[in-house]
Amino acid sequence: MAQNKKQRGLIPSAFHTIGDVAGTFLFNYLFDDPERKGVMRFSFPARTFHWTVVILVMLLGLTGLILFVPGWGVASVAGWTRIVHRICVYISAVVLVIYFITYRQSCLAYLKEAFTWTKADLGWVRAAVDYYLGGDESKMPPQGHINPGQKIWELITVVCGALFIITGAVMTFAKGAVAPGVFQWCVFTHDIAFIVGGAMLIVHIVLGTLHPRMSESLRSMITGKISVHYAKSHYGKWYDKIAEKQS
Repeated sequence: MAQNKKQRGLIPSAFHTIGDVAGTFLFNYLFDDPERKGVMRFSFPARTFHWTVVILVMLLGLTGLILFVPGWGVASVAGWTRIVHRICVYISAVVLVIYFITYRQSCLAYLKEAFTWTKADLGWVRAAVDYYLGGDESKMPPQGHINPGQKIWELITVVCGALFIITGAVMTFAKGAVAPGVFQWCVFTHDIAFIVGGAMLIVHIVLGTLHPRMSESLRSMITGKISVHYAKSHYGKWYDKIAEKQS
């Protein structure tokens, strides 16, 4: 199957993957089907949280992007984009707090996983370019629940999120109370976090939806499950652990 995808090329494989994901979504909806074969990777609460954050981030990004694009600034004159931006910030804060309180252990495990790196992770990074360009997959070291590429995404999410919160709070509540230089540095840092986070978000979306080797990535965030073959080839260490618990 992997060989056939490689032979089809990136674009045909991407459309095949999108069609497969769309079909799974339409027939299985968003809920876990106990009869559906596969390995549970993401729980329903985790998927709900993910898509809630996706919607909020898109709205935050769009209302922030307006200030970057020449000619779009007129849309912010009436102030509605600023209002939407702030509403989304408040909703995001509430969602994050509720989710953390409800699933504290999972959140702490997420942070620990993002900031923990091993020699195997560094080996994965060295082999990643060849892997994503279609090289031999067997050269990739077995991975846990997430691979180093996803760890990088998590790190950027955490760091940029913290910068957004800190600088955004100063820009919203301390304007005039802090020195002009401090305020300008907050604006600059906020913008840099937007650029870096936005660039990585694009990479995250492209890899998760279009790359042939990530064919089950998006589906796992919709149905929660991935195939046994996908689990073994992409997250070998993690699959061995859950297989051992089930045996």
